[in-house]
Amino acid sequence: MTTDEALFEQLLRGDVGAFDALYARHGRHLFGFILSHLGNRAEAEEVLQETFLAVLRESKKGRRTESFRGWLFQVARNACLNRLRARRRTDALLERLPEGEAPVPPEVALLSHEATRALAAAVTRLPQNLAELYHLRARGLSYAELAEVLDVPLGTIKSRLHELVSRLKQEMTS
Repeated sequence: MTTDEALFEQLLRGDVGAFDALYARHGRHLFGFILSHLGNRAEAEEVLQETFLAVLRESKKGRRTESFRGWLFQVARNACLNRLRARRRTDALLERLPEGEAPVPPEVALLSHEATRALAAAVTRLPQNLAELYHLRARGLSYAELAEVLDVPLGTIKSRLHELVSRLKQEMTS
């Protein structure tokens, strides 16, 4: 299997098929991550497109990256943060999810309906930095990729994950 970085290198050389392969490989997981941030399907679709347009723009500039997936999620995260800032500026916060019904990653959907609702509710009660970490980790990002996306040291990721697990246990049992 061709690595993401090799596909990106092919894209840098003008291979549009490499772009299609990267989109096919990461589009679904990236969309889930974006949706978990924005809570609005239409906005998430727009940000997903913006993120992959950024990939094309960067490929035209000849940008090189060590970890394509980490960089891709970082671009998506920044696009989400920009979108959320724009919402606040224009008072467009009317489109909120009903309480306790945050988007749930596919892995969690296997749990019973009550457990799924309880976990989603618990995640919504977490501080923003831990909720974001939960959603990124649920998308399969490694510790190193988490550190890159969140722009914090690896040790901070480990301590935040420990805190995340503790807080979720506490939230689920109370």
